[in-house]
Amino acid sequence: MSIDHESGIDLQLDRPHSARMYDYYLGGYTNFPADREAAGRAIVAFPSALVAARANRRFMHRSTRYLASLGLTQFLDIGTGIPTPPNLHEIAQETDPASRVVYADNDPIVLAHAAALLHGTPEGRTAYTQADVTDPRALLDSLEVKRTLDLSRPVALSLNALLHFVTDDQDAHGIVETLKSELAPGSTLTLTHLTADFDPDPIDRALQVYRAAGTPVQARTLAEFTAFFTDWTFLDPGITSTQQWRPDPEDSLGGITNNETACYGAIARKP
Repeated sequence: MSIDHESGIDLQLDRPHSARMYDYYLGGYTNFPADREAAGRAIVAFPSALVAARANRRFMHRSTRYLASLGLTQFLDIGTGIPTPPNLHEIAQETDPASRVVYADNDPIVLAHAAALLHGTPEGRTAYTQADVTDPRALLDSLEVKRTLDLSRPVALSLNALLHFVTDDQDAHGIVETLKSELAPGSTLTLTHLTADFDPDPIDRALQVYRAAGTPVQARTLAEFTAFFTDWTFLDPGITSTQQWRPDPEDSLGGITNNETACYGAIARKP
């Protein structure tokens, strides 16, 4: 048992964990031998795993900056993961220092590092809630959400690289519909999601690595991804692979392909 002495949380450092594996892909330091070994197996299965993770992170940067430029000042980021600067609140508050951000995750590892997420601007506010997306109403009813966000006004909801860890058995589409139903008109939904549409074999092999490590995971097709946005209006350019969604000039360097990123990304708005 590996206990974080400040939080009293068992971090299970002897077992690979998807959040720490993702941290490894991004070049972070909050990962341990079991995570690196499993990540290594995933990279053998899907050699572009590092490219895919970093393209997903760049999508988060661009999408947050874009929404802030449209005047969104309230953000709810579910499935936050281990803090990796720049974090979402830093990007949003760079555009509008009064922006309010709530991070949510069910992972005790993220909780142990959550203090790193809470250093925002004096004008704005950032908060963290320990909550599970599979219980969306409890998440929205959490004290941190109620104190930080006004759900009668538009909220930018992001579920980046999260829903492929929520299987059909857990009713991923129903969960998203519940979250959407509680948000005000003008709110937005930002999603990225793993897909095997572009190059199935390496993705299937990578999924087997995660499942063998005890992590349920499911890639989804374009039609299944599109269904998360039912009745909402896509913002330009609609659904693309993550590296093709409003790329900055540096995102076009290196000729990254859809096969390498293996993720769809999109934003839609509630009418």
